[in-house]
Order: sequence, then structure tokens, then C-alpha cells
Amino acid sequence: MKISIGSDHAAFSAKQEISDFLGSLAFEVVDTGCHGTDSCDYPDFAAQVARSVLSGETERGILICGTGIGMSIAANRYPGIRAALCYTPELAQLSRAHNDANVLCLGARTQTLADMKAIITVWMDTEWEGDRHARRLEKIESNPRG
Repeated sequence: MKISIGSDHAAFSAKQEISDFLGSLAFEVVDTGCHGTDSCDYPDFAAQVARSVLSGETERGILICGTGIGMSIAANRYPGIRAALCYTPELAQLSRAHNDANVLCLGARTQTLADMKAIITVWMDTEWEGDRHARRLEKIESNPRG
């Protein structure tokens, strides 16, 4: 599976660690930036990951900023993106199983690398259940502006 990953400056080192972790699990990683610790704007990288997923270049995306909040807000502005901010493996599992989340958002200042890796492992291993959840996603997709 091919995964795009992006971060802002606050999460640059976490992104590097997570990219290596994903590679060790045999995932192909597309790094959309940022590429250093100089101040930058998280919406730019959320857009790159969202476009990568929407175009089919990658199957899923991971976004990391200080808290994960800004990235999740920015990514969810793109119709077809279902970005989930997950702080526990249980939330990661539910975001995939019930919501078919295609972008995972994490917080480098609020989560440890070990916790992020545990969350990512569950998120990557969980399949969407479909069934009754499909009806709910169809409602969201049919009216993306509320």
C-alpha cells in the first residue's frame, strides 16, 4: 500500500520517524513535506496529502502537526477526505471500521512516538465494515457542505 505523509515544522522529526516506521512495515511512503524545522503552514501539507489520496496516487494519508487539530480541520475541507484525529488505538480502529477514514491525523506535541506507532498499526490493519456505515457515509458525501 502507498501512503502519503505530511507534517508542519512542529512535527517534522516525528514525520521522519513515522516514515521510517511505515517503511519497516513494507508500506511505500510518499513524503509531501515539510522538509525541515523552519516555520511553515500546516494547511499547505494537508492539501498535498488530501490531493494525493483523492487522485489515487496514494491509498491513505497521515498528517502530523503539533496537536493534529489543524491538520484534521484543513484536510476535511476536501470533499472525499475523511480525516480522523485519533489519540488511541481504539479511536483509530473505529475511524477505519465505521467511518472509512482515509487520512489519519496525529499530534507530535500531544502524543509519544510509541503511541503514534501503535495507533498507526491499528489504523493500517483495520478494514472498513461497510454495511450500515455505508449509508451514513453516503449522506456525508452527497452533501459535503452540510
